[in-house]
Amino acid sequence: MLKNKKTIIALLLIPQYLLVKLVSNYPDFVEHYYSNGFYPVISKIFRYVLGWLPFSFGDLIYSFAVIYAFRWLYKNRKRLRKDTTQWVVDVFAALSIMYFAFHLFWGINYYRLPLYKSLNLKHDYTTEQLVFVTERLIEKSNAYHLKITKNDTLKVTIPYSKNDVFKKVSNGYTNLKQVFPHLEYHPKSIKKSLFSYPLTYMGFSGYLNPLTNEAQVDAIIPIYKFPTTSAHEIAHQLGFAAENEANFIGCLASINNDNIYFKYTGYTFGLRYCLNEIYYRDVCLYEDLISDLNIGILKNYKEVREFWEAHENLTEPLFKAFYGHFLKANQQNKGMESYSYVVALLVNYFENTSI
Repeated sequence: MLKNKKTIIALLLIPQYLLVKLVSNYPDFVEHYYSNGFYPVISKIFRYVLGWLPFSFGDLIYSFAVIYAFRWLYKNRKRLRKDTTQWVVDVFAALSIMYFAFHLFWGINYYRLPLYKSLNLKHDYTTEQLVFVTERLIEKSNAYHLKITKNDTLKVTIPYSKNDVFKKVSNGYTNLKQVFPHLEYHPKSIKKSLFSYPLTYMGFSGYLNPLTNEAQVDAIIPIYKFPTTSAHEIAHQLGFAAENEANFIGCLASINNDNIYFKYTGYTFGLRYCLNEIYYRDVCLYEDLISDLNIGILKNYKEVREFWEAHENLTEPLFKAFYGHFLKANQQNKGMESYSYVVALLVNYFENTSI
C-alpha cells in the first residue's frame, strides 16, 4: 500500500508540472487570485508563526533536509542496483512533494503580471531618459551624502547594528504603502542567515525561504548594503519573485524610509544600476557623470566591490550559473542578467515622479 502511494505521489509530478505551465500563460489570473489573493494570506500566517523566532527556522529545515538526503542516499545506495524502480519512485515522490510545496507557498509568484504592467510603466527607454534620471539620482545621492558626512570625500558609515537595520527597514514599506497599498509589510520575518559564510562565497547577499517565508540576509556583508538588501528580500517576501522587481521595490522602500541613512543607501543603490547601464552604452558619458559624484559615494561603492572581490572563488560561477538556469526555468529568460532590468523600471518610474 505504501509503495502504491509513493508511486502515485511520484507520478503527480507530471500533472503538477503541466498545471504550472498552464497557469504561467495566465498572469492576470495569477496576479488576482494567487499573488493578491491566496499568497498574502499564507505569507502572513508563516510570518506570524515564525517571525518571532530570533533564528531562521527555514535554515534549520535546509540543514536537516541536506543531512537526511545524504544519509538516505548512503543507506539506500545498494537499492539503486537491486531495486532501481522503487529507488527512483522514492526520489521522485520526494521531488513531487517539494515541487508542490514550493509553488503553493511562493513559486507561483514567478508567473504574476509583470510589475511594469501593473504600474502602467513602459518597459523600454532612451539614453536621454536614462541620463535625465541618472543626473537626478546623482543630485539626490550627493545631497544626502553631504548631509551625513559634511565632507564630500568621506564614505558614509551607518551607525547601526544589523539587527537595528532589521527593526528600521519596515518603515520604508509603511510609507510606500501610501502609494502602493499592496506593499503592506506586517508582521516582520527577516533574519540573518545561518549560512552567511557559504552564502558569501557563493556570491549571494540574501534569499527567501519559500517553504517558511522567512527572509534571510547575509550577516557578513558590509553594513552599507544591509538596508537595501533587507528591503530587497522583503520585496520577495511580499510576492515579487523577479529579481529586477525586487531590486526596484527595495530601492523605493529604502528611499521612502524616514531614516536618512536608508535614504542614502536607496538613492545610491538605484544610481549604481543606472551608472552601470550608461557605462555599457557610452563610456565617455559615464566618465562625465561619475565626475559629478561625491568621492565619498565612490568609496562606498569601492567598499562593496572589494568585499566581493575578497570572497571570489572557483565555485561562485558554478552557483551563479545554477541560479541563472533556475531563473530561466521560472520565466526570467535573461537569468542572472535580469538584475540589470531594474534600470527600465527606475527610469520609467522616476522620469515623471518626484525623487
